[in-house]
Amino acid sequence: MSTPLPSGSWPTPITSELVVRTAAALGEVLVDGDDVWWSEARPDEGGRSAIVRRSGDGTVADALPAPWNARTRVHEYGGGAWTVSGGTLWFTHFSDQRLYRLDAGADAPVAVTPEPALPAGVRYADLEAGPAGLLAVRETHAASGAAADVVNEIVRIAADGDTEVLVSGPDFVSDPRRSPDGSALAWLQWDHPAMPWDAAQLVVRDATGAETVVAGGPGESVVQPVWAPDGTLWFLCDRTDVWSLYRWRPRGDTELVLDVGTDIAGPQWRFGASRFALLDDGRIVLAYGRDGVDRLAVLAADGAPRELDVPYASFAYLRAQGTSVVCAAGGPAAEPVVLRAPTDGGDAEVLRPARDLGLDPAWFPRPEFRAFATPDDGTGIPVAHAVVYPPTNPETTAPDGDLPPLVVMVHGGPTSSHSRVLNLEIQYLTSRGFCVAHVDYRGSTGYGRRYRDALQGRWGVVDLDDVVACARSLADAGRVDPARMAIRGGSAGGYTTLAALAMRPGVFTAGASHFGVADLAALAAETHKFESRYLDGLIAPWPEGAAVYAERSPVNHVDTLDTPLAVFQGDEDAVVPPSQAEAIVAALRANGVPHAYLLFAGEQHGFRKAENIRAALDGELSFYAQVWGFDLPEDEGITPIELIR
Repeated sequence: MSTPLPSGSWPTPITSELVVRTAAALGEVLVDGDDVWWSEARPDEGGRSAIVRRSGDGTVADALPAPWNARTRVHEYGGGAWTVSGGTLWFTHFSDQRLYRLDAGADAPVAVTPEPALPAGVRYADLEAGPAGLLAVRETHAASGAAADVVNEIVRIAADGDTEVLVSGPDFVSDPRRSPDGSALAWLQWDHPAMPWDAAQLVVRDATGAETVVAGGPGESVVQPVWAPDGTLWFLCDRTDVWSLYRWRPRGDTELVLDVGTDIAGPQWRFGASRFALLDDGRIVLAYGRDGVDRLAVLAADGAPRELDVPYASFAYLRAQGTSVVCAAGGPAAEPVVLRAPTDGGDAEVLRPARDLGLDPAWFPRPEFRAFATPDDGTGIPVAHAVVYPPTNPETTAPDGDLPPLVVMVHGGPTSSHSRVLNLEIQYLTSRGFCVAHVDYRGSTGYGRRYRDALQGRWGVVDLDDVVACARSLADAGRVDPARMAIRGGSAGGYTTLAALAMRPGVFTAGASHFGVADLAALAAETHKFESRYLDGLIAPWPEGAAVYAERSPVNHVDTLDTPLAVFQGDEDAVVPPSQAEAIVAALRANGVPHAYLLFAGEQHGFRKAENIRAALDGELSFYAQVWGFDLPEDEGITPIELIR
């Protein structure tokens, strides 16, 4: 029988210790013959990215032992830091960003590229091994440290480290892919001020050196080029509004193969993403979203997708292994696993299970995919979307009349979306009596280019309208307590958090910013190359639009910022530097607004170390407890964060 207790105070087994216990965030998945390889980010090992190999006989073992850390800083967000071919592992080591090779049976990796003159000044990503050597994106940093002096190129690297530049000139390049016969090279490229999801072009260079722009450019973007054995090139493009599947034939036309009405791809923040794969029999297996969840499907002979019956709702890193697909799979009640699913019938096989949480599924809320009305602000899009997670605890309920507090979560990006995979940081709150709403405001991905472009020139307006509309819709429906509504987010979500508190006052009564942007002009001047012109589209061209930047920067509205706020920041963050957090904290202190501030040593853009993940979770919870006046469960031993008044 459930025991009534005030919302926020409910006892729960979902503690910060459980969140990080034996946690290993699943990363990229690759197939090498009969073997399946994957990466794991391990908080209890200082956040390093380990590489794990599952041999064809089912044996699972670390292929890359500590202290090796397969993680790249290209674009600062990384991805594509490792690849494998014929049992040989190639990877970028995080501490020095050099390229290493670990041959099958070797005891230790050997350095392939020389030590750069500038520490970590030469970085490698998007690796693809082949008979002619390793293809990679190389990012070279200058001693000046200026974003404008960073050079991105596609290179070919021999086993002895000899390097040849293949593509140079565009501001950015990605996805270098050799045709099966080695005669052609395909890649993606884009230039400032565009981001890859704005105008990435697919270029093919043939054996004569002639180059063809297959697709992409202003108003159109391409993702994930893949060569087929017959020399055709498959890719995803948003020409029809959503990222759809296309095929290009040399000396032929580009053909639209499948448009499912929603985005198949996602934004290219990281290298290495894969939302479709070519099976050995020539068929295509792919993932796409519909009604708030992913579907895994294979294209039938008539060109229609036939959905596979697998109990998961999110799929990433799709790879072919014969006529089966290997991928990362998860869902609202399942942390990611490595899954192998046959496409012609038969049961799917979990190759790498999720950790055993020891929790009954009754602790996991059933997510509600919700659309809500938005203000008429010129975008022509009348609704936005959110996933709502109601308070869920099989052992405790709220007293009659006690509406739950609400935490509106805002994803980063801002060109991104909420993942529907089990994330214990949400259940950490819902099991205590909180309602959580994760908002995919207009500008988020997954809903087509028109929805995504609704944020162009309107960041700091449309997103604020939508998070406020979501919160008010839940309050008006009697779902949450309007006096206890908080907003929290990280990075770009931290910006929306700060801006909503400063420029939409009176809605939220608490907030939490995790490495959030406070000063847009400072961000435009200080951030790394990949995002150095991002705000040109989201806000206005810089510096011509300086007045707009000032108008939408939370740090310039501190006179209206009177809502209690918790701020969390890494001291090595190159994307949103600590100066951003310190500026807002100084303003809070000067205004006498209750606040808390935690600066984590050795953390970059996002927290990877177990002790810091725990401190941020428990700190945010104890902040809400102090602001809203509820007690924390005594048996967890949470040390309250210092609230500065």
